[in-house]
Amino acid sequence: MAGMADVDLDRALQVATELAAWASEAIRRPRDPGAEVREKDGPADIVTATDEAVETHTRQVLGRAFPDHGIVGEEYGTTEGSPGAPHWVIDPVDGTTNYAHSLGWCSFSLGLAAADGTPLLGVVADPWRGETFTAVRSCGAYLNGTRVHAAAHTTLTGHVFLTEWAAHAHWPGMDALLAELAARHCTVRVMGSTALSLAQVAAGRATAAAIGGFHAVDGLPALLIAREAGAVALPELPSHNQPLLLVAPGAAEETAGIWRSSGAAAG
Repeated sequence: MAGMADVDLDRALQVATELAAWASEAIRRPRDPGAEVREKDGPADIVTATDEAVETHTRQVLGRAFPDHGIVGEEYGTTEGSPGAPHWVIDPVDGTTNYAHSLGWCSFSLGLAAADGTPLLGVVADPWRGETFTAVRSCGAYLNGTRVHAAAHTTLTGHVFLTEWAAHAHWPGMDALLAELAARHCTVRVMGSTALSLAQVAAGRATAAAIGGFHAVDGLPALLIAREAGAVALPELPSHNQPLLLVAPGAAEETAGIWRSSGAAAG
């Protein structure tokens, strides 16, 4: 696997979890009500000073610890690494709209991928609940150091399905998918942080979660965590902007059928 042979994943995990603890503390600090909130691509796509400060610090720490690695961040784009080296993906505040409106559901998301895009390590931190999800490829998924597993449910009925808007809008197939889920008495939640919503499948809290367009900066760490917890991913590793479904294995057949028949899988 390109870019994996020489990676010290134990050290990478240590650095990543230390960064998650630092970021969680920074996000929890009281926000200056007068602090600037700026639009990026429109009114539903915003950035705060905290997003920028957390990503800047994370980049500095990673740059010192792993100078050959590349970095791809939500706010500052791509810094190329050495040829064949792995790269980090950072979303400093995933759920900025919630954060800017003082809603306590956002996260810090950090992952490491091999040069070919294979996820190697994932960390998703929930500052408000003091929870940090972690996973290293082929080593299982953990929540605050305790092993976690996808739910043992064999149906969607009576359980929870998490999803997210495409910024402020529905994505193709979303309405048909929601109708199918409602018909099965499956409760849907749209919480406002892709990384944190996907991670709930790893913890067994949500039977399934889906997004209409995969972006590595906020999706790859949680995808690895959920897969390491035993969840089924369709597809196993999406391309950029491709839809993604994560589901507990016992409910995978039912959910995959709905996913495809609703048109959600096609995006």
